[in-house]
Amino acid sequence: MLTKPKMLQRGDTVATISLSWGGAGEPELRWRYEQGVERLKNVFGLEVVAMPNSLKGAAYLYENPQARAEDLMNAFKDPSIKGIVSNIGGSESIRLLPYIDFDVIRENPKVFIGFSDATITHLFCHKAGISSFYGPAILTDFAENVQMHEYTVESIKKTLFANEVIGEIKPSPVWTSQRLEWVIENKHISREMNEDNKGYELLQGKGIAQGRLIGGCIEVLEFAKGTSLWPDKAYFKDSILFFETSEDLPIPANIEYWLRNYGTQGILQEIKGIIFAKPQHEKYYEEYKESIATILHELGLNELPVLYNLNFGHTEPKFVIPYGAMAEINCEEVKFSIIDSGVE
Repeated sequence: MLTKPKMLQRGDTVATISLSWGGAGEPELRWRYEQGVERLKNVFGLEVVAMPNSLKGAAYLYENPQARAEDLMNAFKDPSIKGIVSNIGGSESIRLLPYIDFDVIRENPKVFIGFSDATITHLFCHKAGISSFYGPAILTDFAENVQMHEYTVESIKKTLFANEVIGEIKPSPVWTSQRLEWVIENKHISREMNEDNKGYELLQGKGIAQGRLIGGCIEVLEFAKGTSLWPDKAYFKDSILFFETSEDLPIPANIEYWLRNYGTQGILQEIKGIIFAKPQHEKYYEEYKESIATILHELGLNELPVLYNLNFGHTEPKFVIPYGAMAEINCEEVKFSIIDSGVE
């Protein structure tokens, strides 16, 4: 069981942090960062502080992983900070591992939220025994042009600002992966939403499966395999794995290679089910389904519940996933629920 952090309340102070790419500090993107901060303040009623190294720019932060780790440790240590929000992902926050003091995280449980390469920081929290939240980041979701999507806002409120059971997570009726350049001229242009969201697809399985949530960006999880961050096999027992793919749009063969490894480790044989996010641009939408089915068939896991096309990861809008929370896949009604609170 992971320790749940205390819920956020209006008036709380949260820290923004750059754990991988330092784009939030680049002069041409500073407006975008400020737009995200403004949403934390105006939509959620939070006070916001930037961690000291977080806005020093991409080159500095790439050269100084220790400075990024120092920001994370100080954010956890500071009792005035009630939550930590990732500015954006990247590709190499695994370099922070040598500088992490897991006792600091363990002794100061608080909300941490982010996605993509923030998967590594979620694994830091997991190793320290605290729950964290796979979800929106500053430059992407909070700074969405014109306004945040209500689906995302409601999920954040239900997950981080209330200590009640989160309940059924319905599919978003719309979605987008449209790329609008992050230039100030586009500030008042909304991304186009696709109205044809297919809803959830049940790829296989029967009945109702329940388990504790663990997962992340499937490519980033590869960085952690074989390191001290990788959870013990026992932790995966009776869990529900969640996977999403990044803007790198990995080819279907890679999905097969990675899933085959989970099978070889014996992990897929221990879990209760899997949820997969909608791929960005719906690229390889059908091919991924075939790849998943291929590997589960190889392993004789044709009855394992698998739900596909959920709204988390690299499309908008998205819902928040609390690590370690109990979740449910209802195969008969093709529903997904989090039957637990995210916070205390």
